[in-house]
Amino acid sequence: MTTSIIGFPRIGEHRELKFATEHYWKKRATQEELLTTAKQLRAQHWAKQKAAGIDLIPVGDFSFFDTTLDAAYLFNIVPDRYKSLGLDSLDEYFALARGYQSETASVKALPMKKWFNTNYHYIVPEFDDQTDVKLVGSKLFDEITEAKDQGIENPKAVIVGPYTLLKLSIFKGHKQASDFAASLTTAYSELLAKLNTQGINWLQLDEPALSFDQSEADIALFAKIYDKLLAAKKDVKVLLQTYFGDVRDSYQTITKLPFDGIGLDFVATKENIKLVKQDGFPADKVLFAGVVNGKNIWRNHYVTTIETLKSLNVAGDVVLSSSCSLQHVPYDASLETNLPKSVQRHLAFAYQKLDELVELDAIFQGHDQKVLAVNNELFSTIRHPENQQVKTRIDHLTPADYTRLPERSKREKIQKDVFHLPELPTTTIGSFPQTKDVRQNRSKLRKGEITRAEYDAFNQEKIKRIIKFQEDAGVDVLVHGEYERNDMVEYFGEKLDGFVFTQNGWVQSYGSRGVKPPIIWGDVSRNEPITVDTTVFANKLTDHLVKGMLTGPVTIFNWSFPREDITPEQSVTQIALAIRDEVLDLEAHDIKIIQIDEPALRENLPLRKSDWYSAYLDWAVPAFRLVHSGVKPETQIHTHMCYSEFGDIIQAIDNLDADVISFEASRSDLSLIDQLVAADFQTEVGPGVYDIHSPRIPSVEELEEIIKRIIAKLPAAKVWINPDCGLKTRSEKEAFEAVTNMVEAAKKVRSSLYETN
Repeated sequence: MTTSIIGFPRIGEHRELKFATEHYWKKRATQEELLTTAKQLRAQHWAKQKAAGIDLIPVGDFSFFDTTLDAAYLFNIVPDRYKSLGLDSLDEYFALARGYQSETASVKALPMKKWFNTNYHYIVPEFDDQTDVKLVGSKLFDEITEAKDQGIENPKAVIVGPYTLLKLSIFKGHKQASDFAASLTTAYSELLAKLNTQGINWLQLDEPALSFDQSEADIALFAKIYDKLLAAKKDVKVLLQTYFGDVRDSYQTITKLPFDGIGLDFVATKENIKLVKQDGFPADKVLFAGVVNGKNIWRNHYVTTIETLKSLNVAGDVVLSSSCSLQHVPYDASLETNLPKSVQRHLAFAYQKLDELVELDAIFQGHDQKVLAVNNELFSTIRHPENQQVKTRIDHLTPADYTRLPERSKREKIQKDVFHLPELPTTTIGSFPQTKDVRQNRSKLRKGEITRAEYDAFNQEKIKRIIKFQEDAGVDVLVHGEYERNDMVEYFGEKLDGFVFTQNGWVQSYGSRGVKPPIIWGDVSRNEPITVDTTVFANKLTDHLVKGMLTGPVTIFNWSFPREDITPEQSVTQIALAIRDEVLDLEAHDIKIIQIDEPALRENLPLRKSDWYSAYLDWAVPAFRLVHSGVKPETQIHTHMCYSEFGDIIQAIDNLDADVISFEASRSDLSLIDQLVAADFQTEVGPGVYDIHSPRIPSVEELEEIIKRIIAKLPAAKVWINPDCGLKTRSEKEAFEAVTNMVEAAKKVRSSLYETN
């Protein structure tokens, strides 16, 4: 046993799971049809790993929505409001993830947050004082039986570990994480007992929360859980799997506990390498060495990896593994036939990473030196396109280029005098539903079935229609709907030099939602306007203010596969200059409000707080300021952020120096509001008042109460009313009804304010 992976993609090489799931949600397919598709995908994935020569194949990494939710559901961590719906098991599971609405019941979805420093989202488990933690589900055990039936002789059972499950959960009531440690440990012990009866050799418990800063209480909680849990393992070997960061706080504790294997990420950080070198690694444990990058798509440089492995000087067994689950990369680079060969040959998606592990293992064992030579030759051929004009422009940047004048408080007064907006102005985040005809129109252009003029004419009719809808609904600041955009990052990447694009490079973002990240291959620059034509067209249709809609430089970078030959700061600064040019062009064409979205600002934040500023925020925040610092005082700059825990970087967000910031807040029950108040947040703010990722449509009365809760804590003069994200993924019926209700609720609250005044 010398190779393994932490997890595998699950959406399907051609997004089969996405389509099957969405058809089920829309009642176009039966539950049996969905389950059949899922079973076929699992069989394909296991067969691919087996054929590649992977020794220890994970089972349990497949999910219909999210593996954290899977673990919570397995252990009965389901609030009563979902159980009382009386749904069958699968529909109850989906209700937790998506919310539920019928003629007789309406329940919001559980919160959704970013999975550590990735663009994947997990569903946040919820404990309350009545939560009865116990092993109730059979998903993991059923899939183990299924895998064995498919010829996987030695499957590795995989599940989120108890410590991470507690650290990522929310607790409603008096009880906290430590109060559930005993019952959760018992439940996991029952899981171990069941695995023993199934003849499982290895159980992988994913504990990425060990990469966060840990207090003494955290380490004590971890030790308390595993002291008892490991005593129950019997014949099952337990692998403690960590990833995304280092385990500096708990390394001594981890290595002393009777784990059979410990998985460490040697790609995301050099700190784990230092820990093994300085403190050693126990000879009686197996080191699962995460040496193949599970988050990026470049080929592994075998010489460097082998040198790292040898430098560890581990006395016991070593298993070569991915640094994290391969779900964060696409399936197969060999399908990317439209890419230049000079780019394509340097790519390694999930399938190629399986081969890399097997080849690395052969080299590490002293075999296959020919493969090593071929790999060295490959790395000698990398040639990233350079743009000297971009480099010169960066070299000449000064502190003044990162500073907007006058100060925000003065701009706020100027803008209120210019815009004359009512209290609690309403807007949306940008996109409206990408209906079937919109997608077909884009496909026809791509296939050459229509001309660019015909494509643009179709989109212009869509823009006219959505502008009229917003006017009729009473929205105060309008958007053009973004019908020309496939994805908020891919669209901009296609318009900028330095990016290349895949045909099939889909990666799961959450649930059935996939994204196709661009690849940063060369220096980034903008050669012509990107959004000016559509925004100006929309602006001429109405007397209302229309927002220009852009994606910010940090998000474009974080949601792309980046180069590894230059620093993130260098790449982001290049992108920032390109978007700055677009901002100034929009302003020159009389666009008075410009939204520069940065939903991924927190995404690449280092997991260790001590590194937050020096390694990231000290250049990420200035990059955003560089984008907008050149505009006039009366030009209002908005930004948007969603599905991350922003409370602990509120000051950095305020330092972006935007005029208005909209946040996702509805799924987190507006908890962000208290954090804004505590931090004396100065920027005008639009806390999202309803969850667009759920098909559930909130009533006017519900939204009215939410708005009242917001302005009870924040000055109404600084509050905007908006959904929590773009409406692209919803149906028009859902979007139109929800926006109409939102505007009506805002008007009602606004009227009460005027009456009071």
